[in-house]
Amino acid sequence: MSRQKSHLQKAREVLPGGVNSSTRFNRALNSPFYVARGRGSRVWDLDGNEYIDMSCAHGAGLLGNAHPLIDDALLLASKLGYVNSLETEYHEELARKVCSLIPCAERVRFCSAGSEATLHLIRACRAFTRRDKIIRIEGHFHGYHELIYIGGHPPQSEFPGNRESPFIESPGIPQVFADLIIPVPFNDREALEQVIRQHGDEAAVLILEPVNFNCACIKPEPGYLEFVRKITEEKGILLFFDEIQSSFKKNPGGAQEDFGIVPDVCTIGKALGGGLPLSAFCGKAEIMDIYQPVGPVQHSGTFNAHLVPVLTGLAFLNEISKPYFYATLSALESQFHRGMDGMIQDLDLNVVVPHYGSRFNILLGRKTPAVKYEDTFCHQNQLFLKVLRACWEKGAYFHDYGGGPLHHGYSIQHSAEDVDEVLNILEDVFREFREELVIQ
Repeated sequence: MSRQKSHLQKAREVLPGGVNSSTRFNRALNSPFYVARGRGSRVWDLDGNEYIDMSCAHGAGLLGNAHPLIDDALLLASKLGYVNSLETEYHEELARKVCSLIPCAERVRFCSAGSEATLHLIRACRAFTRRDKIIRIEGHFHGYHELIYIGGHPPQSEFPGNRESPFIESPGIPQVFADLIIPVPFNDREALEQVIRQHGDEAAVLILEPVNFNCACIKPEPGYLEFVRKITEEKGILLFFDEIQSSFKKNPGGAQEDFGIVPDVCTIGKALGGGLPLSAFCGKAEIMDIYQPVGPVQHSGTFNAHLVPVLTGLAFLNEISKPYFYATLSALESQFHRGMDGMIQDLDLNVVVPHYGSRFNILLGRKTPAVKYEDTFCHQNQLFLKVLRACWEKGAYFHDYGGGPLHHGYSIQHSAEDVDEVLNILEDVFREFREELVIQ
């Protein structure tokens, strides 16, 4: 028996499913992907097999594995004694850098996870507006907590009723939370205008991903974000960009800088900690100053902004400011997608690989990118699981999200040779499954 299989048996005795996060159970492998170590663009499993890492911590690992600057930051933290639960000069330095980079950020608070960030920022939005309801976009993801894990990703069978009765995405979330959610389709001005006519006086916030990474990398159509900005301002609804996924993938200022639309508040994360757990929520000073000790809203936590990820966050932000950083990522992006587009065309595949910066999705069953959530129902989950497993067997690790068309990517430590190797693997796999992937 392989060490992977034997470890799964042991882990299941003490961890539900053998994992600490539900999505770490890779359905393509019918097992978690247990890793022994990682370095640069590579990871090794418990049996010593080597893989090119095309997950990169779901987007958190833009520096790759074992980056020397992160090692230096960890060493500095140890020399400083970690100073748990106290503020240091490094916290202010990191906050100032974030505020200088993110267009909407006049104030910032740090936390560990994206779910924490959206939870605390929604609370502030409600307190600031004195309204309770949340307008959210179908297909967008904003964390696993009760306030927002509703109405985002209804299965196809439940989708027709989602806008009247928002689909609760996990057992254990009371119906009362769903009563406060108003789902609308992405890129649909008319639907949003109608919702705001009906509920504008009740809605505290409109929350969205400016690039919908959690569902086929759907981008805003031209003029859509401008329309959203205008209509929310007119109705006194706070505009909330959730950039946990999109921040730092293409430029230091995130999608709001790229698209030129400044929200009232935003969340950033995943990449911010340089591979360690660090997220942040930011916004206009008048909104952020509603938190204690300036205002009445509570946000606290013993290990908020622990010194270790604060120092690695500083290392990350310093590194992305260097000219080579985004030039390198952009070159990898061009190389990978030229290869993918050519491969899809040559094989006449019914596949599209939309991308934004260093992250991309693979959507089966279409020739053109999706525009809204229901456009992704064509995706063939079971076929995609077979594709992902075949890539893994050939040495490229793409993480599985239940077979869905979610995101993958690469880091600054990936090379042109890595990209060529991955393209060769994908071509072999696509040829193997070509009959199932071509237009029917």
